[in-house]
This record gives sequence, structure tokens and C-alpha cells, in this order.
Amino acid sequence: MRARVTTRKVLFIALLVSLLSSAMVTISTILLRPVQEANRQHYMHLNILKVAGLLQKGVALEAQLQQLETYLVDLNSGEFREVENPETYDLRKASKDPEKSILLSPTQDIAGIKRRAIYAPVYLTRDDNNRVNSIILPIHGYGLWSTLYGFIALQDDTATVIGVRFYEHAETPGLGGEVDSVRWLKQWNGKKIFDSRWQPKIQLVKGGVDHDDPGAIYQVDALSGATLTNRGIENLLKFWLGDDGFGPFLARVRSSGDRL
Repeated sequence: MRARVTTRKVLFIALLVSLLSSAMVTISTILLRPVQEANRQHYMHLNILKVAGLLQKGVALEAQLQQLETYLVDLNSGEFREVENPETYDLRKASKDPEKSILLSPTQDIAGIKRRAIYAPVYLTRDDNNRVNSIILPIHGYGLWSTLYGFIALQDDTATVIGVRFYEHAETPGLGGEVDSVRWLKQWNGKKIFDSRWQPKIQLVKGGVDHDDPGAIYQVDALSGATLTNRGIENLLKFWLGDDGFGPFLARVRSSGDRL
């Protein structure tokens, strides 16, 4: 009888500890959520400034963000929409919400994302004459093991790359994971992303770019030993810069000029 009572006590204490631990984890998660969201926003803003070559050391981030204008764009029409606060809009969450996204057909879904949000944020900078001089777009798509999330920055002609940067992925270190390599990222600067008909043309070339080739302006060295990651990057860029992505918006930038 005594042994059964002892066993019950042990089980009760174990259950109590388990419940208390679970409660503490839940409370900690709730309390830390605002901090985690603030850190996520901080990291995103850093990457936006970096991809556009705007980040300055020793200058407060809040001051640097004043360079950016943030808008939500209807991806179908390319028009600005005031449906939500663009500063707090969560593109990743919207992409998973059936009411805020569309299901892509297999033909459309070359980036492997399944759904595409109806609205997406874009970031613009302007010169002293209020003319657009850079356009920063969020991009994402599937590589080998993971979805790569990043940004591409374009000059005001919408065709010349200022920079490309991926801030989140789980590709193989030393292979596809070299998307983080400074040397590789520098290759994108000055590349042309569209052909003369405004179709996405960028290519990742296995074995390296032949700089004597006239087509080299559209080419970047492929990541060594990372065939599927390379293909994923090509496809996600072609998707987001094409008609099902930011294509209509970029066409509007080209036609609107100073009036945007």
C-alpha cells in the first residue's frame, strides 16, 4: 500500500513539474514575442539597406531608414494600394493566407512557392529632385533544401542590378550556402536582369562567366556543386521579375518616370 502511495506522489510531482514547465515556456514565448518581432524587423531593415548599398556605419538605423519609401503593390496591376500599413505588413504570413494570396498553377510556380500574396511591399529611394533612383524588391523561392528569402535592388531603369542578398535559407554550407559569400554577391552589381523585350534573362553559368561573351552582362558564376540551388535562384528571379511577380509594377515604373 505504501509503495502505491509513493508512486502516486512521484507521478503527481512529475505531472506538476511538467505543467509548470509548460506554463513557463508559454509565458516566456508570449513575453518575448514583441522582442523577437522587433529583432526580425531590425534584421530585415539592415538587409534592405545593405542590398541597396545604403547602409552607413556609425549612423542610427532609424535615421537611415528615412531614405526609404515603403509601399504595398497590387501584384496583378502594379498599382500602389493602401489596404494595410506597409511598414508592418507580413508578406510571408500573407502568402499563406488563402484570403490574401492566390494559388499558383504548376506552370506559373517556377519558384516553388505554391501561393503568392496579392500584395507585396516595395521600397524606393529618390534623389534630390524627387526622382526614383533605386527599387528594392523582396524575393523568395525554393532551392535544394529550403526556401531562400532575400531582396534584389535595381537602378531606376529597372534593368540594372544594384545588389542581391539572401537573408534566410538552409542550403548546404560550402555549396548552395555560398549565397552568403561576399565574393559571389559582388558579381551581381551592374548586371542586367532583362533582355530587350523586358523578359527576365539572368543566368547562373556553370564553370564561370566568359567575360568576352556579349551575353556576360546577363550572367553570374554559378555556385560550385549546387545545381539545384542555382536553378532555384534563377527560377525565383524569373518569377518575381516576371508577369506573375513584380513585372507589372516595374513596367509602371518605366512608364511613369518622375510621376511615380
